Amino acid sequence: MELEELGIREECGLFGCITAGEWPTQLDVPHVITLGLVGLQHRGQESAGIVTSDGEALPAFKMHKGMGLVNHVFSEENLKKLSVSNLGIGHTRYSTTGHSELQNCQPFVVETLHGKIAVAHNGELVNAVRLRRKLMRHGVGLSTSSDSELITQLLAFTPPLEEDDTPDWIARIKNLMNETPTSYSLLIMYNDVIYGVRDPYGNRPLCIGRLIPVNADGKGKNSSETEGWVISSESCSFLSIGAQYDREVAPGEIVKLSRHGVQTLDIVPRPRGDTAAFCIFEYVYFSRPDSIFEGQMVYSVRQRCGRQLAIEAPVEADLVSTVPESATPAALGYAEQCGLRYVEVLCKNRYVGRTFIQPNMRLRQLGVAKKFGVLSDNFAGKKVVLVDDSIVRGNTISPIIKLLRDSGAKEVHIRVASPPIRFPCYMGINIPTKEELIANKPEFHNLASYIGADSVVYLSVEGLTSAVQEGIKSVKVKENGLSTNNTPVGAIGHCTACLTGEYPVELEW
Repeated sequence: MELEELGIREECGLFGCITAGEWPTQLDVPHVITLGLVGLQHRGQESAGIVTSDGEALPAFKMHKGMGLVNHVFSEENLKKLSVSNLGIGHTRYSTTGHSELQNCQPFVVETLHGKIAVAHNGELVNAVRLRRKLMRHGVGLSTSSDSELITQLLAFTPPLEEDDTPDWIARIKNLMNETPTSYSLLIMYNDVIYGVRDPYGNRPLCIGRLIPVNADGKGKNSSETEGWVISSESCSFLSIGAQYDREVAPGEIVKLSRHGVQTLDIVPRPRGDTAAFCIFEYVYFSRPDSIFEGQMVYSVRQRCGRQLAIEAPVEADLVSTVPESATPAALGYAEQCGLRYVEVLCKNRYVGRTFIQPNMRLRQLGVAKKFGVLSDNFAGKKVVLVDDSIVRGNTISPIIKLLRDSGAKEVHIRVASPPIRFPCYMGINIPTKEELIANKPEFHNLASYIGADSVVYLSVEGLTSAVQEGIKSVKVKENGLSTNNTPVGAIGHCTACLTGEYPVELEW
């Protein structure tokens, strides 16, 4: 709940689509991408953009970008301007680097020696300052404050061994990956293909789906047929467009999506001894619960976090509940493990946003009451365990506890389904400064009293890690003669830097 209130967000979401078979296609690529981006709207609400192409010998790029939510940016009229197209990529953004303005909207399009490319990026480069200086020393002008433009310009660089008339995109992409270790997942559109790239640490997610034909009644015709391929930050965007989840892009993998299918071009290894560093907060909060990472559904991981929390921090109580809605799976897991009833104590007013005007002190003090209705019949006179996904500053949970007490709760025990956030993130997540985090303040040592609870316990780092890793299915990519034995792409490893201060790579500032 508090993560939502504080605006702690994933930087952005990526979605690409390419049709299979003969071109021109009957598939409405702009609408498919738009629906895909709607499914990723939770990853960014500031701006959205789509670039499409017919994929011909001299492809024509069509582009539309705008500030705001996906459905506000893409009207039917705007989508018509993106047709007729056989492939395209889209992006929805929440900025962590760069200002929130139209010029920073993605995808970026740049002219190279061999024609235009369109690039969409999720993540944040840990060595962006050095790369910016390097590009400027080479006479490259930068028109935005986004580090994603650095990626676009680095891709435009010509590798030393490249022939004048034959672009070597694998070499260009590997050159980029050698320049910056993390954090990025990329979509690159050039001519009639889309390249998908995930950094060697796998810090940001990226997965592939297969579009299957549908009948007029919305049901699949034949699951063995392929109408096209999609690539997305999360698999939750597949269902609404009639796509089946295929697999994740592995850490360090470069894939090519064409009308002929999906092909692994190369796998760039991590430095020997380094493990993968998939962001663990994708499981805790950022991703939609129906998304699949590492062979497991996010919802199931959150339930296991709740069960582990109940093992680590049981308490004598009458019922378990949550602040709607992101911590609900964890609350259900906690209740199951403890043998307590799960009961709703709050109902959410879905039509009140964070931008609601509060013109005077009285209305500001009633802020929580305007967002939630209280189901007092469910908990009056009872001891309540309230499970939340995180307590970051402590400002949000305190008035909720008071609301429950004022409505008749005998006791309110807070259980947090993730460890305390103690450090900022430099890899694509907007987290408050170290000084703003409640875990770094003196009040943290007596947090229950500070927020008005009877007790407060967070899930341990070890508990979170074990809950995440319990259901992981390791998948190795072996295609086109590529072997991953030296650096197993399925090697278990997660970034917990915001919890432990142990960053997967050395930071450059």
